[in-house]
Amino acid sequence: MSRFLTRLAWWFAVIGGLCASVTAVMTVVSIAARAVVSRPIPGDVELTQFGIAICISLCLPWCQLHGSNIIVDFFTQKASAATTRRLDAIGGLLLALMVLLLAWRTAAGALAVGSAGETSMILGLPMWWVYAALAPGLALTGVIALFQAFERLSGRDPVQNVA
Repeated sequence: MSRFLTRLAWWFAVIGGLCASVTAVMTVVSIAARAVVSRPIPGDVELTQFGIAICISLCLPWCQLHGSNIIVDFFTQKASAATTRRLDAIGGLLLALMVLLLAWRTAAGALAVGSAGETSMILGLPMWWVYAALAPGLALTGVIALFQAFERLSGRDPVQNVA
């Protein structure tokens, strides 16, 4: 796997982890404020939805890089290593197509939502920000899945080649 893609996926995961941490702290503060002074953080549910969606998108490339996505191997337990590798390559290609399509449509959605001026209900935040923040993680996941599929087709194990 490309050292650049590995490093980029790591940075995406770090930023995604920070996003999840900030969201968790904000949620705790909002709940505590609601319990103590009956004043939660306005829009806490919106911010939680945005933060966790961005976190998931940014952590997907790292999960894909390390083969940490869910794999159902019930039907391939007795298959040869070559058959399993080919099936994993096909799965990687299908995943790449799916997340690249999602990245494209998410980016297109960001443009459409931005031009429509759509905002969140409580805080009035521009919705295109969230859409735009989701697209890079999805695109990087697709690129990594493509690289892994081609490595598998050439007989290498992409998960063990992670630097």
